[in-house]
Amino acid sequence: MSERYSRSFPRDLYRAEDVRAMDRYAIETVGIPGIELMRRAGASAFAALRQRWPEARTLSAICGSGNNGGDAYVVARLAHDAGMDVRVYPVAPPTNLKGDALTAYQDYRAAGGETLDFIPADFEGAEVLVDGIFGTGLDREVGGYYADVIKAINRFSGHVVALDIPSGLHADTGSALGVAVKADLTVTFIGLKQGLFTGEGPEYAGEIVFSDLDTPPEVRYSVKPSAMLLPPWERGLPARPRHAHKGHFGHVLVVGGDSGYSGAARMAAEAAARVGAGLVSIATRKSHADLLNLTRPELMCHGVETIDDLRAPLERATVVAIGPGLGRSEWAKMLLDAVLNTDLPIVVDADALNLLAESTRTRDNWVLTPHPGEAARLLGATSQEIQKDRFDAVLKLQTKFGGVIVLKGAGSLVCGPDRLPRVCTAGNPGMASGGMGDVLTGVIAGLLAQRLDLFDAASLGVQLHAAAGDEAAKGGERGLLACDLMDPLRRLINL
Repeated sequence: MSERYSRSFPRDLYRAEDVRAMDRYAIETVGIPGIELMRRAGASAFAALRQRWPEARTLSAICGSGNNGGDAYVVARLAHDAGMDVRVYPVAPPTNLKGDALTAYQDYRAAGGETLDFIPADFEGAEVLVDGIFGTGLDREVGGYYADVIKAINRFSGHVVALDIPSGLHADTGSALGVAVKADLTVTFIGLKQGLFTGEGPEYAGEIVFSDLDTPPEVRYSVKPSAMLLPPWERGLPARPRHAHKGHFGHVLVVGGDSGYSGAARMAAEAAARVGAGLVSIATRKSHADLLNLTRPELMCHGVETIDDLRAPLERATVVAIGPGLGRSEWAKMLLDAVLNTDLPIVVDADALNLLAESTRTRDNWVLTPHPGEAARLLGATSQEIQKDRFDAVLKLQTKFGGVIVLKGAGSLVCGPDRLPRVCTAGNPGMASGGMGDVLTGVIAGLLAQRLDLFDAASLGVQLHAAAGDEAAKGGERGLLACDLMDPLRRLINL
């Protein structure tokens, strides 16, 4: 999911109820009439679609019975006033409209606009289709007639603009409520909804444009955000002092790489080195320990078959990354127990997470990096339940296990104690390939070795890993390999 929004975006994210509270504050405390906010919303959306598709001359609007429908009527009126060929399809009788939405409908009709009482499958060849069916208040599965309308919108071959949020998408969780509009452009208002940026949200929202509707800053400050966006990658770590030596930048020990999975440990180790760890070692099976550094001699490799074999590498380490290629054998369990019995900061991934799920432990100085399947095992749930509400899942993981949690996937989440969750908007589908998680493990461990705290190392690591993936994907997403990130990691950390 490469970034599809302006770098001038605010970073704060909100739940739907918080945005509604901001809206009320603007009306009741600041004194901006509701119809004025609605007209500003429609004007912002119309300006955004004209900027995106300046040659478009035909527009259809699908209008619901609430304020989201009112926004769509404003867009339709402005398009009509601009000389576009406009068709409006109410999905509920206009007689059901109330308040500001009714005023917006009356304004549209007074301007000479007409409505049609049916929903054509192809919307009569319009170039742009405006989705104004449901707003952020939807919290139930979409079915029946409304589901049929949304499916018709998704068959539309032109451009789709969603107002505030794609209809059918849950504003807080980013999951589709049975069926949801798949938009090319979403113009969202007042406050950024957290569900637009994780789970299925990015797929349904398309490009996101934000408008605060010219409300004063006090509106934004009237409620507390629920999460924050990680900023786009612009600079790496500060320049090193001239007198620095390798001991200043920590020693990462990667533990893993059972027979047949040695590459996972090797990739994690190189990633730790590429982001600046002073020393990197691998503790792995003796059968291939001598082979892992043939093409990367800077890595120190140790054959480990017993706890005694692991003792010396652990004593020299400042950070441990465990899990890449670890497996679930007795050997793996022995290594995990030995690592957990140290006081070292730990990054836990892959099969180490699956083993952890069998015997829950709590720890303050570790980073757990599950994908949805691993998160499901850790919480005794299904991956579908994890994806249905990723924010809830990451908070439950942090409460249960302590430390810092990175819930991977589209819109990766970083959650730590007493900190707002962070959401990563960078990355792309090409990164859905083997080894990417191992590289992330190494990146976070390498940053921890350079004395970043757990939350900052996890947040910066997720951000850097995703940015490197986007840079590597410039040659195409298909066929993108985890090792393709190594050179971008080095370049980006040195910006």
